[in-house]
Amino acid sequence: MNDKLSEQDIKIEEVWRNFLIRGEIEEERRQRRLFRLLPAKHRCKICYAPFDGIGAPLVRILFHKQPCKLNPHLCTVCEDFAYQYLGGAEVELSMLFTDVRGSTALAERMSASAFSKLINRFYGVVSDVLVQTDALLDKFVGDEVIGLYVPGLAGPQHAQRAVEAAREILRMTGHGKPDGPWIPLGVGIHTGVAYVGAVGAKGGRVDITVLGDAANIAAHLCASAKPGEILISEAAYAAAGLESSHLERQQLELKGKTGYVAAYALRDYSSDL
Repeated sequence: MNDKLSEQDIKIEEVWRNFLIRGEIEEERRQRRLFRLLPAKHRCKICYAPFDGIGAPLVRILFHKQPCKLNPHLCTVCEDFAYQYLGGAEVELSMLFTDVRGSTALAERMSASAFSKLINRFYGVVSDVLVQTDALLDKFVGDEVIGLYVPGLAGPQHAQRAVEAAREILRMTGHGKPDGPWIPLGVGIHTGVAYVGAVGAKGGRVDITVLGDAANIAAHLCASAKPGEILISEAAYAAAGLESSHLERQQLELKGKTGYVAAYALRDYSSDL
């Protein structure tokens, strides 16, 4: 098997690396600053172009940005970029995975319509927090949401921003309140090197996603987290500069990993870290 990259592959990797590490797609970066100021419930997960709200008509006319038909989480301009540069790059980033604990039991106790509204409310709260903390929204899958904190968007303190986002997500969903959360969540955070980019087929569906062992660790941490708990890998703990006095160190057995993996459990959403 020939693993040598072609000139085109090298070019595509460099374009993605510049975007993910340095945020150097100049036109899109300038537009992001403007678009973030425009209120919207739904927006492009790459450039933040609003798809609704008062700014959406203006953005459609002046910038030709609107939801694409193949993937409503991307705008048409960002979709063109993803199609043009189908590929990605391996970069260090922080990943936040959160999902609903006991979603099957919740669905059994509710009508399908009521459960759908609950999950949509969950999607809305989580996506708002991720956008406000400069994460890329990877995907909504069933009862799970994934946020990617790449240096080019979230800055060098991407691990700290992921932890801040996790705490805000749990606060916004009612964890830590006397009457309990309106939806029980667990969160996993890991910092490591993973492949981030556009995957799919030319002429078909294209998604921005994260792949690799580091992503699997974040997913397994999330799956192991108890309701109202944030499990932070040792790498993310170090990168975020956290103090161990606020967290409980654990040794976890994660699916697919040999031996134990060190992680820190955070259950305090109110005090400063």
